Amino acid sequence: MKYVPDATGDRHFAADLTVDREGVDSLLSELDEYAVEQALRIAEAGDDAEVTVLTLGPEEAGDALRKALSMGADKAVHVRDDAMHGTDVMGTSLVLAKVIEHLGYDVVVCGMASTDGTMGVLPALLAEQLRVPQVTLLSEVSVADGVVTGQRDGDVATEQLEATLPAVVSVTDQSGEPRYPSFKGIMAAKKKPLDSLDLSDLGLDPADVGLAGAWTAVESVAERPARTAGTIVKDEGEGGRHLAAFLASHRFI
Repeated sequence: MKYVPDATGDRHFAADLTVDREGVDSLLSELDEYAVEQALRIAEAGDDAEVTVLTLGPEEAGDALRKALSMGADKAVHVRDDAMHGTDVMGTSLVLAKVIEHLGYDVVVCGMASTDGTMGVLPALLAEQLRVPQVTLLSEVSVADGVVTGQRDGDVATEQLEATLPAVVSVTDQSGEPRYPSFKGIMAAKKKPLDSLDLSDLGLDPADVGLAGAWTAVESVAERPARTAGTIVKDEGEGGRHLAAFLASHRFI
């Protein structure tokens, strides 16, 4: 799960062309709340199942973990290390894989994308790092007898998928509305384990993450231009002609 800048806020880039996370409020990525919800449902349907939530990020990212704990997760792990600043999705998948292998797992449940980068490729990269099957973009998911099954809804067809455990899955925002943390859940979350790890705990070289180890880079950024008033065309019999000329000038037709 990811701690992201609030999409409704006024977001900017920092001097090093990474997202400025100091000047805007942040929160648990909305799409990852669906992953937490499905993980909880899988655990509730099984015997002796446990849900661990995991995030990478600064100290403030612990707020996202505490929300997931208040929803019902059993424990949390927070990877914090200044060397991870500027880590791209490749480095993120590497760190997550190391943590997951360190913890042990049966199924990893991810959101379909983050609400800041919106790349949507992390689940696939994570499955590759772990060398396990991936079953992604599911609107329904269940686990039984060592097999994860799910439904993927496309534009023209619906697919039924399955994979043997261990596996990585991702769920969409159609998978089921996330539960709202109750007061009892919020109070209980304060007593649940929240462990912290850094790169040295995982045996990772700082050169493999951060800006130096990133496979991608932002070359330049520019402020979005201010909106202009536009052109008003009064239809006195030639409105269609004016509209067609406008569309043609912008190569829409």
